[in-house]
Amino acid sequence: MLGEVITDRPDLLIRRMVLQPGEATAWHVDRCHRFTVVVRGERLTIEFRDSAKTVDVPVEPGETGWDEPDDAVHRAVNSGTTPFEEVVTFYRTGAGEDPQPVC
Repeated sequence: MLGEVITDRPDLLIRRMVLQPGEATAWHVDRCHRFTVVVRGERLTIEFRDSAKTVDVPVEPGETGWDEPDDAVHRAVNSGTTPFEEVVTFYRTGAGEDPQPVC
């Protein structure tokens, strides 16, 4: 996984992330509201650590979306055949808050 911080301020963090096919993020929770822009990719699978539940998410370049905080421990897996890339803006509720702490 390639991660690059674009902007880091006390109230927000903007990050670029690239996952190669089959690659996964670390297990984490989402502490902040966030806005995502998909740069490239085809499909993600969201896996939940404490259940067999998965969510299949088809994506396409230019897709955008708002997401709410979520305390469920999960990870994203690039289940497509091409690299997945996104740019996410995390809106922190506390100065310097980690928006996706690893669990």
